[in-house]
Amino acid sequence: MATGIATYRPLITGATHMVSTGHYLATSAGFRILEQGGNATDAGVASGIALNVVLPQYTSFGGVAPIVLHDAHRGETMQISGLGRWPREASIDYFMNHAGADMPPGVLRTVTPAAADAWLTALKLYGTMSFEQVVTPALELAEGGFPIPLTLHRALVRAGDPLAHDEGDSRHWRTTSSVFYPDGNALQPGDVLVQPDLARTFRRLVEIEGAHAREGREEAIQAARDFFYLGDVAREIVDFCREQGGLLSMEDLAGFSVEVQPPAAGSYKGIDVFTCGPWCQGPVSIQTLQILENVDLRTMGHNSPDYLHTVIEALKLAFSDRHHYYGDPDFVDVPLEGLLSKSFARDRAGYIDQSIAHSGMPNPGDPWVHQGNGANISNLAHPEPVGGPIPADTSYACVVDRWGNAFSATPSDGIGGGPIAEGLGFVISPRGSQSWLDPDHPCAVAPGKRPRLTPNPGLAMKGGRVWMPFGTPGGDVQCQSMVQLFLNVAEFGMDVQTAIEAPRVSTWSFPNSFHPHAYHPGLVGVEGRIPAETTAELGRRGHRTEIWDEWTGRMGCLCAIEVDLERGGLSAGSDPRRDGYAMGR
Repeated sequence: MATGIATYRPLITGATHMVSTGHYLATSAGFRILEQGGNATDAGVASGIALNVVLPQYTSFGGVAPIVLHDAHRGETMQISGLGRWPREASIDYFMNHAGADMPPGVLRTVTPAAADAWLTALKLYGTMSFEQVVTPALELAEGGFPIPLTLHRALVRAGDPLAHDEGDSRHWRTTSSVFYPDGNALQPGDVLVQPDLARTFRRLVEIEGAHAREGREEAIQAARDFFYLGDVAREIVDFCREQGGLLSMEDLAGFSVEVQPPAAGSYKGIDVFTCGPWCQGPVSIQTLQILENVDLRTMGHNSPDYLHTVIEALKLAFSDRHHYYGDPDFVDVPLEGLLSKSFARDRAGYIDQSIAHSGMPNPGDPWVHQGNGANISNLAHPEPVGGPIPADTSYACVVDRWGNAFSATPSDGIGGGPIAEGLGFVISPRGSQSWLDPDHPCAVAPGKRPRLTPNPGLAMKGGRVWMPFGTPGGDVQCQSMVQLFLNVAEFGMDVQTAIEAPRVSTWSFPNSFHPHAYHPGLVGVEGRIPAETTAELGRRGHRTEIWDEWTGRMGCLCAIEVDLERGGLSAGSDPRRDGYAMGR
């Protein structure tokens, strides 16, 4: 289909396997594993750990890494939670009494590290290779170094400026500054970044795996995993955290493990869409698409005023439901069946007025009645406008292999959120920043509870076969950019590269997921390539538009792979808004 959208990168095509990630070196790592005979999970884990090395501003081996994957041989589509839990000593009262009713950057935001467990669990259950094999590309990058690009330099400058956003001044954390600010100034473009402590951590895990190799591949990987959570690495994590005033304990690490479960599921016009569950924001994408399924988007025309207004308003409705209902299902009774029902989507679609925008966050719907529990609308107080930044960390990786397997992961937690652990080379997940200090909120801080995570990988399938893994970094923009990508391909017939490069919009008419939960009622970010007359019409309908750069990383860094289910080909796209690249054959 002709789109009239100019693209600046070629569509990457092949017939064997494909990988697309948020950084070219991580893409290369995944492709290397595929060429060595690894499957999608082997390559996805290799890419994800490489992202932990080459995008330290956005991700960490001790951070988060939610995963959705499909195993074609078993016919399984599963999620791996990849999200930590609050320490047992954490509570709202603790923050009220010891942190001035605030949640300051640093170790007080620390939850149990989850990425290491997610990578190793995925590899053990769905991979074919050893940890040593898949970690080798990342180990080489950490040990031998790589010249940093301008994007990393700019992130280091921002992370070193406490006035730039709501994260910590990384230069004030000695363990971080010694790596990234060796003379008190941020590393410059072209400087070779070497991370010896992180490389040593990888080597220690490889050694443990090797010592247990005779027990079998899975047992050896589990031994490496246990060394991280029960052994010497765990002790070093806890010692560092405690020295810095944190709450993490050996009991917290020993009691932690990621969950492997069926993902959240919905559909759009016969295409099945899978995301992680309501412990993250993933179901927002499903909700939004199912609301929009009730509207004739194609007749409106791509990125027309009617189209953008409708997408924005549908997103607002889904984000309102996120704010009022989503949380850790171990602690909160989330009405997910109702939220993802077609009847609820039809009901919510009725609240879209083509002539006028909601001035702020709409009221939530009542999903309970759509799962047979009777009326029970959330009575959470409507938020007041709060100024503040719009954080946009995280990265993404997706892989499709020759056997029809797919891997989709969204790792996160960079050096701006907390200090690098002494001698270990990674940040211990500061993802507690996505919890609330309001006891009435479904995402309120509680011992052992998971924050509500923004990273959320997506996977679309047709007839039980992989069609398109997709995702992006970007905090609260993730679901928004993912929905627009999906519609560009599924509704308007674009190839994935064109769909990724097409200009995007985003709404901020809801409380931000990151503390202190900035809320900008009516705000809509518009990339500068959207025609001025379209932006003006959005303003006339009540949207408070703000024109952003023509190619802004604030809209994320989408990656996607599309499978031609009729002819067998693969095509991959990557986002020029950041450092994303695709590769395959």
